Amino acid sequence: MLDVGKWPVFALLPPEELRLIRQACVFGSAANEALYVTVNDEVFALGTNCSGCLGLGDLQSTIEPRRIDVLCGKKIVSLSYGTGPHVVIATADGEVFAWGHNGYSQLGNGTTNHGLTPSLVSTNLLSKRVTEVACGSHHTIALTGDGEVFAWGYNNSGQVGSGSTANQPTPRRVSSCLQNKVVVNIACGQLCSMAVLDNGEIYGWGYNCNGQLGLGNNGNQQTPCRIAALQGINVVQVACGYAHTLALTDEGFVYAWGANSYGQLGTGNKSNQAVPTLINTDKERMVEVAACHTSHTSAAKTQSGQVLMWGQCRGQAVSSPHLTHFSSTDDVFACFATPAVTWHLLSVDGDDYLTVAQSLKKEFDSPEISDLKFLVDGKCIHVHKALLKIRCEHFRALLNETDEDAIEIHQFSYLVYRAFLEYLYTDTINLPPEDAIGLLDLATFYRETRLKRLCQETIKRGISEENAVTLLSAAVKYEARDLEEFCFKFCVNHLTAVTQTLAFAEMDHDLLKNFISKASRYGAFKN
Repeated sequence: MLDVGKWPVFALLPPEELRLIRQACVFGSAANEALYVTVNDEVFALGTNCSGCLGLGDLQSTIEPRRIDVLCGKKIVSLSYGTGPHVVIATADGEVFAWGHNGYSQLGNGTTNHGLTPSLVSTNLLSKRVTEVACGSHHTIALTGDGEVFAWGYNNSGQVGSGSTANQPTPRRVSSCLQNKVVVNIACGQLCSMAVLDNGEIYGWGYNCNGQLGLGNNGNQQTPCRIAALQGINVVQVACGYAHTLALTDEGFVYAWGANSYGQLGTGNKSNQAVPTLINTDKERMVEVAACHTSHTSAAKTQSGQVLMWGQCRGQAVSSPHLTHFSSTDDVFACFATPAVTWHLLSVDGDDYLTVAQSLKKEFDSPEISDLKFLVDGKCIHVHKALLKIRCEHFRALLNETDEDAIEIHQFSYLVYRAFLEYLYTDTINLPPEDAIGLLDLATFYRETRLKRLCQETIKRGISEENAVTLLSAAVKYEARDLEEFCFKFCVNHLTAVTQTLAFAEMDHDLLKNFISKASRYGAFKN
């Protein structure tokens, strides 16, 4: 399962749909458009659909996912997007598809008509196998399996690398200094392009007024130029922000250059740098750098799995690498970039790997390797002694005193006891409010404070005029003070309807007496 929960655009998707997502990309001027691929290789889109960038064949926005039929089964290996936005993908077969904004021919089809559905980019690429694509604001570059780079689209600053500033309507091989060279990694800033060679050299071309090409000057370049300052340094990955560049070396060092008004170079100041500058990362070896052409945010991941961020972070200028609690660079962009888009295609491995939590959830009530069963209302619930001892003091004491492999339970119902045991495996409860009362009773009996709190929250979410008195009675019985106060206030705020329910008519005498007294003090009977 790919965790896309930090991106609000996915908030309305039901859990059963989220569980199917294997790849995803969030883009758009306000991170309000998204594409995702399911485990079945189906491709869906949702969002505002600016310039037809969702590839659905129309310009209609959609709050619910719609399937992009032409892409289903294509196996996307690389995806990038511009600010138009336009979207470009490469498939496992090496084909390139593009759609969306096309005012500068960034779709590579020879026209300037927006593309409402994904179309094959064919000119000069039919015999090539493209492995990676990268987009600037309105231009596109593609890397082939042979190490060749092709470019097309907006070219006002030479970012297509053709030797001129004329827009390039169809894919054209970027040659010049890259002729007979093997490129292994590409990236685009808003108006520039970068390429890493198999020998560790790095080349840049296009817009350079902020020094983002790392050449020691601020002149635009219409053809690729090698960054001489990194001579002898073996670069393995490059990432481009709006107007700055990050490079990772084979020794785990990070160099940065270009615009720095938000501290995005991580140098401790806000001065632009026209040549690569080594970033101080406290001697930690880096294994990944991350940036996106839509923002001034930078991130990197260490060999030990720590994630650093710097630059524009939710409006703040962080000028030195800051250690976060995140586990991936993707989280930095989800939580701190503006807009909060993805810096690359989010993907999970296809090896069916399960986390510890997922593995435990899967084994709950599975008889295959369980060593204990509870008998409740004539039904079995299969569990594992070791886990129960770890998770619950009650079971630690009980199971240390007995070697039984079956225990009968009479005090609680099957539904409630199963929910309790499942909670020990998953940390969650899944019961309607009325049944959560029984679980609240159990949590009180077993002194499970957190479970008691979860039960109270579940009950609160399900309160209604019909069940409010029942829930209030339960709260009083199990000494759940916070819940009691919540239910009491609900009853007072809906007093007329609540007093007409059967539960109110059958209310315990002492409880009714206390309710009327407290409601009177609350001012419920002033009228």
